[in-house]
Amino acid sequence: MTTQETLEIFRQTRALLEGHFILRSGLHSRQYFQCAQALQEMPIVEKLGAALADKFRHLPIRTVIAPAMGGLVLGQEVARQLGCRFIFAEKEDGKLVLRRGFTIAPGEKVLVVEDVITRGGRVEETLKIVRDLQGDIQGIAILVDRSGGKFKPEYPLFSLLQMNVETFESDQLPEDLKVIPAVHPGSR
Repeated sequence: MTTQETLEIFRQTRALLEGHFILRSGLHSRQYFQCAQALQEMPIVEKLGAALADKFRHLPIRTVIAPAMGGLVLGQEVARQLGCRFIFAEKEDGKLVLRRGFTIAPGEKVLVVEDVITRGGRVEETLKIVRDLQGDIQGIAILVDRSGGKFKPEYPLFSLLQMNVETFESDQLPEDLKVIPAVHPGSR
């Protein structure tokens, strides 16, 4: 699947929003990828999940882990495509943890899947969970990398769509964003 095809899916499903958004990272942006809009259609989930899974199919992955909420649907589909187990990390007292009896065995081959990153904070939290349990991180699969390639983890990373989307600190907003009310469209 090409970058253009992925971007077209976001446009057709109205998952690429324009306005004034406050991202989970606290940064402000004119664009927001509302992946939930695209991922509500199972044929699209299957297509995107297959495209991500194909990049890691050659590896002996035993488990896919995704941070909740954004990575859940996509992570589960990537795991289904790879024929492996799926688990997720979720917030507890403001930080990501494994709950619900999920475990990772030492040396277990793990792929991290996330829908969108800007700074990569949730992916980093997920990587730490896997490292702390001595899992063997095989790579990171991202639907949309908004960092423009600035997020550079020590593991192989693949994204279907990489864009350099302008972001701003709250005290450095351009004039056009100052006059538009800011919204939090996603999970926090």
